[in-house]
Amino acid sequence: MENPSPAAALGRALWALLLATLGGAAGHPRGGESVCSARAPARYSITFTGKWSQTAFPKQYPLFRPPAQWSSLLGAAHSSDYSMWRKNQYVSNGLRDFAERGEAWALMKEIEAAGEALQSVHAVFSAPAVPSGTGQTSAELEVQRRHSLVSFVVRIVPSPDWFVGVDSLDLCDGDSWREQAALDLYPYDAGTDSGFTFSSPNFATIPQDTVTEITSSSPSHPANSFYYPRLKALPPIARVTLVRLRQSPRTFVPPTSVLASRDNEIVDSASVPETPLDCEVSLWSSWGLCGGPCGKLGAKSRTRYVRVQPANNGSPCPELEEEAECVPDNCV
Repeated sequence: MENPSPAAALGRALWALLLATLGGAAGHPRGGESVCSARAPARYSITFTGKWSQTAFPKQYPLFRPPAQWSSLLGAAHSSDYSMWRKNQYVSNGLRDFAERGEAWALMKEIEAAGEALQSVHAVFSAPAVPSGTGQTSAELEVQRRHSLVSFVVRIVPSPDWFVGVDSLDLCDGDSWREQAALDLYPYDAGTDSGFTFSSPNFATIPQDTVTEITSSSPSHPANSFYYPRLKALPPIARVTLVRLRQSPRTFVPPTSVLASRDNEIVDSASVPETPLDCEVSLWSSWGLCGGPCGKLGAKSRTRYVRVQPANNGSPCPELEEEAECVPDNCV
């Protein structure tokens, strides 16, 4: 066999060094982040619980064509070099397709490419769709010391481009794995569609906006399906619970009934809230003709109609008809 030239040998050595450097650096945290030294791997059960009920979210609650439901859950265990989505940043084309239409193929290809490029993704996991606003779905996932972060998304159906999810939840705590973690989930706007309501037609946001959290007052438009000006904050629309598996992959300690605050600390569960929905009425119509005998005071009226019926002890509807005195002007 012919011996390689010194230049070729040097080139191979540099290429091997580059691959080793990329592979070794992929799973290490960026500057300032803690290093996980827990023994790997660890397996977890992830349970997604939809809490999108008509009681908690009565405004424009979708009852049919299609009714309120959740898409399949798509997630990844990864290092800090990968980001599936992030608040105040632009979503990828794959996440746009998923948030708008529930199409997961492009997003899965992006995750796969990230894993191949710098070994930043260890595994992809998914859970079946939930066919109603309330219900559960679950899956199992594996994390490693260098891939201890978990991210996932679930599309809100129907919606323009709204979703819930978790961005880079770290299951490692120094030299050990967390036994359990739970998070309340709130709706996010992917920034690619400008619809205000669950059933809004497709209306692309140009230029594309960043990911923003939808709150009870933002977007501050009465037509917004999540606009509840009487609330300081929306109730959680969903919850995710992760429990570390024991012994065999199918044997694990069932999650306790917990709700987590936004700093991931587990707190006691609260009862399902009843969100008050105030009555909303249209503008007054024009005044009708003045009726009455000539030379005497008559009466005219105007009407308005109910746009949103009150619910859960919300403000009742005002009067829908109003009369006023007038003088007939068509007397002969």
